[in-house]
Order: sequence, then C-alpha cells, then structure tokens
Amino acid sequence: MYTTAEVLKFVQENDVKFVRLTFCDIFGLQKNVSIMADQLEAAFAEGVGFDAYAVSGFREVTESDLFLFPDPSTLTVLPWRPGSGRVARFYCDIKTPDGSEFINDGRCLLKRVVKRAEDLGYIFQIGTECEFYLFKADENGQPTGETLDNGGYLDISPLDRGEDVRREICLALEQMGINPKGSYHEQGPGQNEIDCRYSEPLVCVDNFQIFKSAVKAVAARHGLFASFMPKPIPDAPGSGLRINISFTHNGQNVFGHANGGHAKAAEGFIAGVLAKIPEITLFLNPLANSYERLGKFEAPKYVSWSHQNRSQLIRIPADSGKNSRMELRSPDPSLNPYIALALILAAGLDGIENNLPLPPATNVNLFTADKSVTDTLTALPESLSQAIVLAQASEFVKGIIGEELLCKFIDAKQKEAAEFVAATNKIEFYKARYFAVT
Repeated sequence: MYTTAEVLKFVQENDVKFVRLTFCDIFGLQKNVSIMADQLEAAFAEGVGFDAYAVSGFREVTESDLFLFPDPSTLTVLPWRPGSGRVARFYCDIKTPDGSEFINDGRCLLKRVVKRAEDLGYIFQIGTECEFYLFKADENGQPTGETLDNGGYLDISPLDRGEDVRREICLALEQMGINPKGSYHEQGPGQNEIDCRYSEPLVCVDNFQIFKSAVKAVAARHGLFASFMPKPIPDAPGSGLRINISFTHNGQNVFGHANGGHAKAAEGFIAGVLAKIPEITLFLNPLANSYERLGKFEAPKYVSWSHQNRSQLIRIPADSGKNSRMELRSPDPSLNPYIALALILAAGLDGIENNLPLPPATNVNLFTADKSVTDTLTALPESLSQAIVLAQASEFVKGIIGEELLCKFIDAKQKEAAEFVAATNKIEFYKARYFAVT
C-alpha cells in the first residue's frame, strides 16, 4: 500500500518514464491516459482531465470534463514493456470538476458497498477463477478462428500447447504484485484458466483488470489472441468468471462454521444473492452472447445452491477452515467487475440485514434432473432482453448503482438486444460485435 511520496520516489529511482492512468467505462472496457512521469505529482494533486462525453455512458457534451486521480496503492510496473524507460500503471478514481466523486464510477460504487459491510462488522475476501480462449493471430495480429490447440481438461503437452503462455502470464502477474494460485488447460480447445488468490474486494477487482490486460499482452507476444468472450465457439464450453466469496465477523470466517453447518450471516448472505440474482444478471452477463453459455457445459441455469455440486448457481466447496467460502458460478469475464461485485455484495448484505431464510439445498445434478425438479426452480434469464426487463424493474439495482447509471446501461443494452434480434446470422453478429474487443 504505497503512499504518494513513496510512489514518486520509486518512479524517480526506477527509470519510470511513462505512466498510464487506467479506468473503465460503465461496460467494463478498459481505458487509459498516458502521461510522462514528471507529470505524476501534479496528477496526484490536481487530477488529469479527459473528455467524458467520448466515454460510453459517462456524461453529456454540456458537462464533459472529468478528472482521473491515480490511486497510489495500485502502482504496478508493466513487465512486458522495455526495460529502459519503464511504464507504470495506476488505477484511478474519477472526480468531477468540483472534486466530488463521479457517481457513475464503478470503483466508487464498490467502495461504498465495502464501507457498508465494514460498518456492519464484515470484512470480505474475494477470489477469481477466470477462463479464456487462446486463438492464433494472423500476420497483422488480428484474431483468427483457429484455436491454439485441441486439448481438453487438465491435458498436458503436446495436447496442451498453452503451458508456456500460462507460465509467462503467471510470472508477469507475480512481477506486478498479483499472486496467481494455479493454472491449467480447461475443457474447450485452446481454453485456459488461471485462478488468483483472495484479496480485499477493491484490490481483487483492480487485479482482475490487470489480469485481463496481462493475458492479452502476453498472448500477443506469442502471436496469439486471448478472448474473454463468454461463448466464442458455438459447440464448445463457454468461459466463465467464478467468484469466490468469504467474509469474517469478529475475526471468524462465517462460512467455516463448526460441524459443517452455516453461520446465520452466511445463510442470510447466500439467500440475499439468490433472491436478487435474476435482477442483477444483466450486470453479471452483459452481452447477448453471454446467454449462449448459461445452462451448458457446467454453467448454471437455475437459481439454486448446494454443497460441492457444480451444477448449481452457488456451491459451497468442500474446503474447510479459513478456506471455507461460497462460489458464484454464473458471471462471465465480459462484465464490469466493479459494478458486478458491488451488486453481488449488496445483495448478500441485504439478505443478512433482512434475515432472509436460506432455501433448501438442491442436491441433484441439475444438468440431468427431471422436469419435476427443475420446474420448481427459478431460471436465470435466458436472453439479454429478459435480463434487461428484470434489471429495469429492480428497485434494488436502482438503489445501489443509481437511476442515471441504470438508465444509461439499459439504453445501451436495449439497442444491443434489438440489433441482436434483428440479426439474421447470430454467429456473425457475435463475431463482429464481441470477438475482437472482449
């Protein structure tokens, strides 16, 4: 956790010449402004202005000035940039000209929810398990539809040809202060997964954004293109972003209750997420392509929970003690992680505060279960259009992210959904709309 003074000293002593000030739009797409290192002190004090009208979902042209204030605790040096004239990156808070927080900044939203949790005595730790595909790139660096390999789950070389790429990604992440926990080949051809250790919510989300950019940068060095599109290959498994959540109260992990039971706070948190998940799915699965993944290849379809069972929306893994947690299995990596995690945590906190009862566990394989079982369960939205309707009507979502941000998000997604419905070739729509940018 660097201070401003420590950062300025580090930059001066370590040949840092360029600084990237990074943030993301309301849809999670990363943006940055580059400044010379000698401008960093002024950036800490006064911010760096940018045209907010040109950023999707931010502001109108009549009030288009916003300012980036780098967070000194997020200092990372990009290891794939040249050794001489190093490049540092900071994640930024966004402020208005009068110095107040920009209300549509997802980072600001997440901070508010974390503060609410801390005021209630709960300290969260979040871990991510992210899947992605590696495709070969052409001579111009543009992605092709050919995967790096035809390997499957946990395969090794020569079936798995991504070992060196994953190794280099993990080493790059370590150099940037992020500790990957493990990596392996996933079920799909050219599909990989890297899991990251637990950290505080804001740190976790900042690190996830770093992770995505590191994956893409290292892949490009190998002549490859990394895709975080939820379902890039129609007949192969989709790529998910499983979010692991644990939290403590009075120093005790609420999921690590004695004798295999659950603390009341844990039950309320799970119940709260289950209750609100249909309304927040738009923000966890924000693309039309996201809904091709749900309900297939171990991606959940129903609002349910159980122990260990990977056919559920929420599962409680068998790990015990400090590793006890819940795993939310529906999100995909195309989301805005700040907004998504803010909504997930707020839903759980609502469940705790309102003493929501935890429904019975669904201890069956929902991928093969009889209709007599699945008909009793609430299904996740089956399309972007359905997800929009549920989010638009949600007082909960509006209360967490604000009416202005909700309206801007909905307006953009309604246009996207209409274009998808009108498309005669859905596969070509996905490819043109998402593949190269997700």
